Amino acid sequence: MINLSPPKIFTQLFPRLLWRIPNSDNTIYLTFDDGPTQGVTPWVIDTLKKYNAKATFFCLGKNVEMHPDIFQRIIDEGHGVGNHSYSHLKGWETPIAQYVQDVDLANDILNTNLYRPPYGRIRPNQARILKERYKIVMWSLLSMDYSRWITPKRCARMVVNKLHPGAIIVFHDSIKAEENMRYALVKLLEEVKRRGWGFGVIE
Repeated sequence: MINLSPPKIFTQLFPRLLWRIPNSDNTIYLTFDDGPTQGVTPWVIDTLKKYNAKATFFCLGKNVEMHPDIFQRIIDEGHGVGNHSYSHLKGWETPIAQYVQDVDLANDILNTNLYRPPYGRIRPNQARILKERYKIVMWSLLSMDYSRWITPKRCARMVVNKLHPGAIIVFHDSIKAEENMRYALVKLLEEVKRRGWGFGVIE
């Protein structure tokens, strides 16, 4: 059985990271990782607009350099932005100094107080340093839209079935995840609208 929620040991090991945002007004928090991506991120922005939904985009510095116009549109449309590093390094395999430098390099471009580690992999010593200047945002619901073993319908069904107030949901505005993400996002937006719930931007 696929578990879309983070392993309990991770949330216990990193209790000061943001895993969910409890609230009493049925607000959920959509997030997108790895963009901006030509042809994908603009579609996401257009689709969110149709449903009057806001999201937080965790962008790669190198992709913002390639697509500054899309990044600016994210901001202009009222969405939040977060740092997803410059080059998508794996925290478990990268020396501390190099890892932190990569994050800070991205933030010279992004100028945000939010950070999400690529792959969700970060060592305690890396987190300790970065917590001094960033709010580290994880998730409570991972869509797994990037998996080639999951069909679009299954991706949508898994996310909708696990939906809960305060959820921080991860999608990816990337080529790899595009097929599953496009289908699952619309189904999620329709379900949230049906329930009368709302969307929040992480700050």
